[in-house]
Amino acid sequence: MIDRILAKRIVPVVVLDRVESAEPLAEALLAGGLDIMEITFRTAAAAASIERIAASFPEILLGAGTLLEKDQVQRAKDAGAVFGLAPGFNPEIVAAAKEVGLQFSPGVMTPSEVEGALALGCKLLKFFPAEIAGGVNMLKALAGPYGHTGVRFIPTGGVSLGNLAAYLKLPVVAAIGGSWMVDKQLVNDGKWAEITRITREALAAAAEAR
Repeated sequence: MIDRILAKRIVPVVVLDRVESAEPLAEALLAGGLDIMEITFRTAAAAASIERIAASFPEILLGAGTLLEKDQVQRAKDAGAVFGLAPGFNPEIVAAAKEVGLQFSPGVMTPSEVEGALALGCKLLKFFPAEIAGGVNMLKALAGPYGHTGVRFIPTGGVSLGNLAAYLKLPVVAAIGGSWMVDKQLVNDGKWAEITRITREALAAAAEAR
């Protein structure tokens, strides 16, 4: 999983209101060169959307986000997700993910949370909410005491085309998480060509930041 994420360095954070949007969105992202998706469990369409994409597009590295409850972890795994994420650090959710064999990245924003996640074997962590929690400067500070552990971060929350390069230039950043290329309104309006265009633009910016 980590190698796939490091290859593209962008994880689109997707909120789907309709299951019918799942496959066209996957096609739009693939057309733009991106084979990674995080579908959040914020709507009733999440599990069925993951199931559809997993069946139709096995080449996509498919994740489930906003996993806040143990049953969501199981549903995500059953639907075909290969990794999971959460906005915060809940040891019970980390344990549930391990139990079902779902690679999991909990969310952190403080040194104590980083240490708690590391103690449970989690080394790929979501840094959320990135911009509000100190952004690039906070990640630089965290890299000091924890960089040698091999921990890597996926900053999410306020990350955009305009600031992604600053994050991606940090050695402790594996990838960024963002929703601008899969904006909810664009998805609901079925503007697939625009999503493809924005995705290509984002990947080009990420490549330049290496």
